[in-house]
Amino acid sequence: MDIGTLVAGILTLAILSFLYRDNPFYRMAESLLIGVSIGYMLAITWTNTLMDLLFEPLFVDGAWLMIIPLLLGLMMLARFNRKTAGLSRIPIALMIGSGAGVAIPAMLYARTLKQVSATVVPLVDANGLPDFSGIVVIVGLLSTLAYFYFSREHKGALGKAATLGTWFLMIFFGTTFGYTVMSRMSTFIGRMEFLLVDFLKLAN
Repeated sequence: MDIGTLVAGILTLAILSFLYRDNPFYRMAESLLIGVSIGYMLAITWTNTLMDLLFEPLFVDGAWLMIIPLLLGLMMLARFNRKTAGLSRIPIALMIGSGAGVAIPAMLYARTLKQVSATVVPLVDANGLPDFSGIVVIVGLLSTLAYFYFSREHKGALGKAATLGTWFLMIFFGTTFGYTVMSRMSTFIGRMEFLLVDFLKLAN
C-alpha cells in the first residue's frame, strides 16, 4: 500500500467518524481539507491567473495595457486602509458592471428564452396522433403558472388549475431531491469501494 492510499484511507475514516458524533479526528480532517483547498486555490490563482494572464504578458511580452488590470487589482487592496478604502469602489464597480453585462444575456438565454422555447412543442406527432409528452408539458406549464397567479383568489377553474400546478411542482422538487440524493450516494459508494478494495483489501 502506497503512502497516498494510506493517508486517503485514514482521512476518509476520520470524515466518516462524524456519523457517530463530532470528534477531534473529524475536526482535524475537516480543517486539513479546508486548508489544502485554500492553498491549492491560491497556487492555481498565482500560476494560471497572475503569472500567465498578467505578469508574463506585462513584463515579458510587453503588453503594457495589462497595467490597467494590475492597477485595478492593487486598488482592491486599498480596502485594508480606512483612508484609501474609497479607491476600492472603482474596481468593484467595474467588476460588478462587467459581470452583470456578461451574465444577464447568458442567463436570459439559458434560463428564460431556452425554457420558453422548450414549451413550444407540437401537440401531435408525425402520424397525426396526440403527443402525450407535449400535452403534459403544456398542461404542467399552464397549471404551474396558474399557481403563481396571485391577482385572483384560487377558486373555480383557476383553483383546480393551481392545485394541479402544485402537483407538478411537488413532482419537480421530488425528482430534483432524488437526483441530489443519488449523486451523493454515488460519491458515498465510490468512497466505500475505495475503503474496501484499495485501503482495507477486503474485496477484489
